[in-house]
Amino acid sequence: QVQLVESGGGLVQAGGSLRLSCAASGRAFSLSAMGWFRQAPGKEREFVATINWSGARTAYADSVKGRFTISRDNANNTVYVQMNSLKPEDTAVYYCAAARTWLLRFGLEEYDYWGQGTQVTVSS
Repeated sequence: QVQLVESGGGLVQAGGSLRLSCAASGRAFSLSAMGWFRQAPGKEREFVATINWSGARTAYADSVKGRFTISRDNANNTVYVQMNSLKPEDTAVYYCAAARTWLLRFGLEEYDYWGQGTQVTVSS
């Protein structure tokens, strides 16, 4: 079992930056692929970024590539997403997720554990 708690959301102006954190409990964290997803009002939850168990491999949605960076600290059971050059269309609730696999995962159905989410609002 893995429990996930996100933090770091807030209100930021367009062009600004935020770093979201996801603290995980459970011994399996270091063996789990991790992902970030987001859900804007009235829209479906969508993939943002994923990182494999070691942190050596990452992948991003086209909409955030070059602006967001996912990373992890297995010693502290934490995964991060650094978000730069934020745009109003990045406004959403951001969710952290863990998968019971070592490999990158892209689909919502491939993740087994989810956090409660943290709100990110980007003003224009």
